[in-house]
Amino acid sequence: MAARKSVKAKSGRPRGRPRPEDVADIEDKLLTVALQEFQDQGYGAASVSNIVKTAGMSKTTLYSRYPSKEQLFRAILKRQIERYSPWASLSMETDTPNLERGLKAYANRTLELSLHNDELAVNHLIYSEIHRFPELGVAAAERTEIGINRIADFIRKCAVAEKIPCKDPDAVAEVFIHMIRGWYINVMLSKRSVSDAQRKRWVDRAVRTLLSSRQDW
Repeated sequence: MAARKSVKAKSGRPRGRPRPEDVADIEDKLLTVALQEFQDQGYGAASVSNIVKTAGMSKTTLYSRYPSKEQLFRAILKRQIERYSPWASLSMETDTPNLERGLKAYANRTLELSLHNDELAVNHLIYSEIHRFPELGVAAAERTEIGINRIADFIRKCAVAEKIPCKDPDAVAEVFIHMIRGWYINVMLSKRSVSDAQRKRWVDRAVRTLLSSRQDW
């Protein structure tokens, strides 16, 4: 009997700090469950108790990672950004960046994801409850700032590669990102159905219009 107990103890997972892959699995499961809770119940009514019960973990585990509901929601937005990585579309097949191609690819990728993934549900949640929970606006603004910084860096690279100076790439990037966001919000709030062809035509016009003033950037 003692020998069996010894074998069983050795076959179990070693005690101590969890392995990095185990931590990643815990994080992924927690954020997936939390996202579903936010979508089903809304931000205000979302229950931390339901989240930890469904995820099969304790409140201590959750709060050790995310001390508040706001930080948990921010983590969900950050995971969406990392998972969808729209800025990956800025990398072209060649080593030489091309501003027009890159901006069109980024805009199309961003809008495609925003209109057809769980990001749409999250954005609906933000706009429907932001008047009661200003922290949702702060989280959304942080996400927007990440996009602006990525585009500004790309504009700088293109300015060097294409030998067309840009005095204020951050301002241009901000205009570009908010131009995309404005079109998206209009579509989302009006609940219009937009085809891929319609989206691509709008992106072509928008980028072409922006680039028409490039010499003044």
